[in-house]
Amino acid sequence: MESFDGANYLLNFMSETNPEIICYLKTFCGWSEGVRAIMRKYDLEFTEKDIIKNPAFRWEMEQKSGQPLSPCVMVNGDMLADVSGDEVEQYLVEKQFIQASTVPADAPTDSSCPDH
Repeated sequence: MESFDGANYLLNFMSETNPEIICYLKTFCGWSEGVRAIMRKYDLEFTEKDIIKNPAFRWEMEQKSGQPLSPCVMVNGDMLADVSGDEVEQYLVEKQFIQASTVPADAPTDSSCPDH
């Protein structure tokens, strides 16, 4: 009979309920702000890597996603490339990291970057 490892159980539970999220975003971009809005809406912890302020993050994003378009969001090692906030929300709901909420986000979650 296997013994119960409470610490391991807790770590696995926490990683399932609180995914590790890394967002490759632009400083000023409608699509990027849409991803941030979803993170705020669900009060999700995430690491933001600004690909404009730090070109090394852009390189890292391109290597991990296989393409140059942003935003890209990594959730527990799964890459969501060139996504909107809506697509990130849908993924998180489908994977049961969050329960869908009808509360609106505080910014548009499917808007393009401004032309300027």
